[in-house]
Amino acid sequence: MTQFSFPMKDKSELSEPMQVAFERSLKRRGEAKLISAMGHSPDLFDWYIDDFYKKLFYSGSVPVIYKELGRLRLSEVHGCRSCNKGNRLDADMAGLSPAKIASIDNAENPVFDTADKAVIGLADLMSLHAHRGRLSQSLYDALRVHFDDGQILELSLVFSFLSGMAHFMFAFDMVEREESCQL
Repeated sequence: MTQFSFPMKDKSELSEPMQVAFERSLKRRGEAKLISAMGHSPDLFDWYIDDFYKKLFYSGSVPVIYKELGRLRLSEVHGCRSCNKGNRLDADMAGLSPAKIASIDNAENPVFDTADKAVIGLADLMSLHAHRGRLSQSLYDALRVHFDDGQILELSLVFSFLSGMAHFMFAFDMVEREESCQL
């Protein structure tokens, strides 16, 4: 049986802003399949960049460093090599220490403070692997020390959206997988 591949647009068929994003993705991640596919729906691509990333991920009430920490944890847990490449760079640019980036697979590492550990715990809860997970009182209490309820919702929404995007990109074979990827 031949494996189906979702049709990708050639870079030359993309709008100028999408071509810029395509080149940036190639440089940072070594691939640009998501952008090529999004060429079929430029308005959806604009929403993804402008509304999700610019208005929620890089704005909002939660400091970006915690969103980057959670995003990196998710991509490591999911096993998305393409995501990991870019997310490590973004985490570094947001101010996450090299020690935290290198230790993202070990939430109990003492390099992480209590806020970091709570964010990692929430990212794990929102991951593709936590099918039946539920927010526990202890995780809520750990988050509540550092974040208000609106911020907890913001982090949860961001992490669950990123997990959904990972599911989408894996299902459409748009990303390179780590050997550890279970999907």
